Amino acid sequence: MAQFRLQGSKVLAVDMTGDSVKAKNGSMVAYEGEMTFKKKTGGGEGLRGMVTRRLTGEQMAVMEVKGHGTCYFADRASEINLVSLHGETLHVEASNLLCTDAALRTGTSFTGLRGSAQGNGLFTTTVEGTGQAAILSDGTAVVLRVTPQLPLQVDPGAYIAHTGKLKQHFQSGVNFRTLIGESSGEAFQIRFEGEGLVYVQPSERNTIGGDL
Repeated sequence: MAQFRLQGSKVLAVDMTGDSVKAKNGSMVAYEGEMTFKKKTGGGEGLRGMVTRRLTGEQMAVMEVKGHGTCYFADRASEINLVSLHGETLHVEASNLLCTDAALRTGTSFTGLRGSAQGNGLFTTTVEGTGQAAILSDGTAVVLRVTPQLPLQVDPGAYIAHTGKLKQHFQSGVNFRTLIGESSGEAFQIRFEGEGLVYVQPSERNTIGGDL
């Protein structure tokens, strides 16, 4: 299996001995050894992925990298976070997924109204199985734990990914700036309940609901 390691906080080094990984198209910045690159397009695998991409209009351009040596990946100087999966599922915004072990299965899942609030369609990317994934954040990501006794409210623009047995509830009419009287337009929140981890970035994406 390919070995993931960080070079600083903004470059991912992947050591391969005949292994392969799937990476965001155009994210390779250098490599040592013998590598082959194959471009693939799709937010998911198989017929279901094709259908959901048509419904949402989303396309996730990825490339398969295979070979012997070390390949280096980065994306616009974004911070990189490593996630180790042991049979569970990682839910991640497509634009925040940098690289995964080829053995990990990627697909799409329905997330309800939260997706429409962010302007990203109604689906999010899923990564499942055993292996490593690298996700991107604009600034240093914070990993927040959710428990049955302690649910979590998140600004949709700051959400990156989550793992665990979590339920999402989309809430309209309120966000953090609304609470202090500085919001304009419609506001949104995501409420997470259950048991798991949520990855949040310190920089917010723009959303349909306005400047959150």
